[in-house]
Amino acid sequence: MGTSEGGGGSSGSGGDSGPEEKNVGSSRSKFEHSGWVYHLGTNSIKRESCNRRFLHIKGKYVMMYKRDPHEHSGTKPIRRGVVGHTLKLEELGCRKVNDGDLYVLKFSNRLDEEKKGEIGCATADETRKWMEALEQAKKQAELELSQTSNTRNKLSKENEIDLERQGHRNRVKRYASGLKRLISIKRGESLVRRSLSLSGSNKNVEFCDADAADVIEGHEWKCVRTLRGVRIFEDASIYKGNKGVLVKAVGIMDVSSDSAFEVILSLHRHQRYEWDALTSDLELVDSISANSDVVYGSYDPRHINRWKCRRDFIFSRQWFRDQDGAYTILHFPAAHKKKPPRSGYRRTKVSPSTWEIKNLSTNVPSNGGRCLVTHMLEVHSKSWSKWKNNQSSKFEKTIPYALLNQASGLKAYLDTKYVPNAKPDEERKHESSSSSSSTIVSQNDVSSPNSEYEEDEIADQFYDAISAYSSDDDDDDDSDYDDAPLDTKGSSIMLQTASFSNPNRVPDPCADGELDPLSSPITVDPIQLPGSMSEGKSESDTNCWTSPNGKGFMIRGKTYLQNNAKVAGGNPLLRLIAVDWFKVENPVGKVALHPKCLVQSDAGKKLPFVLVMNLQVPAKPNYSLVLYFAADRPIAKDSLLERFINGTNTFRDSRFKLIPSIVDGYWMVKRAVGSKACLLGKAVTCNYLRQDNFLEIDVDVGSSSVARSVVGIVLGYVTSIVVDLAILIEGKEQAELPEYILGTVRLNRVRLESAVPLES
Repeated sequence: MGTSEGGGGSSGSGGDSGPEEKNVGSSRSKFEHSGWVYHLGTNSIKRESCNRRFLHIKGKYVMMYKRDPHEHSGTKPIRRGVVGHTLKLEELGCRKVNDGDLYVLKFSNRLDEEKKGEIGCATADETRKWMEALEQAKKQAELELSQTSNTRNKLSKENEIDLERQGHRNRVKRYASGLKRLISIKRGESLVRRSLSLSGSNKNVEFCDADAADVIEGHEWKCVRTLRGVRIFEDASIYKGNKGVLVKAVGIMDVSSDSAFEVILSLHRHQRYEWDALTSDLELVDSISANSDVVYGSYDPRHINRWKCRRDFIFSRQWFRDQDGAYTILHFPAAHKKKPPRSGYRRTKVSPSTWEIKNLSTNVPSNGGRCLVTHMLEVHSKSWSKWKNNQSSKFEKTIPYALLNQASGLKAYLDTKYVPNAKPDEERKHESSSSSSSTIVSQNDVSSPNSEYEEDEIADQFYDAISAYSSDDDDDDDSDYDDAPLDTKGSSIMLQTASFSNPNRVPDPCADGELDPLSSPITVDPIQLPGSMSEGKSESDTNCWTSPNGKGFMIRGKTYLQNNAKVAGGNPLLRLIAVDWFKVENPVGKVALHPKCLVQSDAGKKLPFVLVMNLQVPAKPNYSLVLYFAADRPIAKDSLLERFINGTNTFRDSRFKLIPSIVDGYWMVKRAVGSKACLLGKAVTCNYLRQDNFLEIDVDVGSSSVARSVVGIVLGYVTSIVVDLAILIEGKEQAELPEYILGTVRLNRVRLESAVPLES
């Protein structure tokens, strides 16, 4: 990651001198060097981690931050210490970390080899600059030691910087701490947890596919207006006239996604005055975690003519970064005990909304870029329809209209403030001279090897609360917000019964060769293989499962390695024959060995092969969703599936992929959960049991903040949503393409209380 956001190091605060030009012996001006690096180590499940950190050297002192302290005042270092005279530096050269190439610099103590740590940089030149900076800090430490009469006392008072990175923090304590803080947020909070998902390269990412969504979107976006270079769309597929509509403003900004994200997230008052006409007076109420907070704001009623008094509002924010460099920011109305109703103000609700910021391919220099910014929200104003048809301007006096205009204001601001070809130090000097705008930084293209990686440490602290906010506003034509969630039902749900007795089952041609072509398919009566959750027979059935076809999922096509092209999936290779829905005191594994498990029944033993997927869901009580996928013929020898079944756990972890999709549900939940494929073995702990005619995969959802966040959201809305899951084995070689869907399941409005105890 190197040094500053623009790729070069910064010495001091805006100075142009390099580290070698500072006078380390001067007491008036201590040497300074700062910038972004990657902190390397292992996370709490003993996998290699790579976290982006801001490193600052001042004199002999080294401080490490999660955010740039120059841009975020009050930021405290997460590590702090001195560069001791015993510091030993070693360049380890280029190393592949999470599919990205980094130049690694190792720290150690020549008197104690146990004290060590590593940072990574994008280029060898950046590594050299950090070497020089740290050597200067070491000289400063040696000089001060030589001038100190009592060296022993001096050394005892100052601790050397500890850069050893190991994820041994108590996960349970952090989780409990986050829950305790959320108690202060009122009115039926529900946890919504989302991790930073940080990427390696644009093509071969470690945890999720870096390209487009892996689920076919059900929205039908129609452009209805253009406002100052920003297009306004409505979702025609769910438009319900006066009741409500999903709308979005979409514009191209001539900055990187990192720059746009920083501006949108910033609470800097004078900066927001330059682009945000509505929510420009903001203050931080509570920092829930490094990636979520609660914000209070107020605005002048002159912007909304129908108001007779001043207005204020509270909303919660959560944000994350996908591995392709795209950012998502979620806004929800909220309440907080620190901000009770204020005299002279009327508390209003800002409509739930999302910001999505994606980088676009560009040929401009690496310190520039282009991004596509999308601002999406609900509109419940009756005047929307007339406004889009140029029949009335009443909508222009509403909050949703002011929110839609934020995208065009942001575009105008960035177009005038951003200098594409400015050098990083020049940008910093220019911006530090003006107190009316915060730093706008540019980043290397996210497809380069110095992109960010998954940050387990921050992910475990990511909490948010959504308030079920009751409305006291008048129910008039310009209602700011409707408590009833927007109905986002898509097209009719396609059901496909999964049983071997179906003579019309058509195999997916992409999966030819995975099952033994010389063996005859067996016929099994599904009545002999019952599960605790019933199979749905029609679209109106609830608290049930079905097995949809794979057409709603996008998988890697034959030419994926050449052009990243994906195709719609075909019918699943394995058939879902039963689903068990258990509640348990503690997470349970090896379900297939239970004497009453269908795999142990006479009918189950006759099956050529059964894939048992046990999703261990953390909650109170804990749950287990057990899916049974069966083959009607033996697995072909030397096929990809056979290599997965009988391979090593490392191979299984690197190939087992899950694609989630919320088919029917509240649109904000859809945006939060997402629709990207995830390599389960890389994101959570998976335990495998291979015996007899089955392979069981126990997926410990509680081992990962990424999975817990998804489950936390789903459990909060589980009775009102329809969730599709597809599993597959990732194809990485040309001979393994195109991919095929291994199995699918649709969970239709499941009731938590319907789970049955698992008998011991």
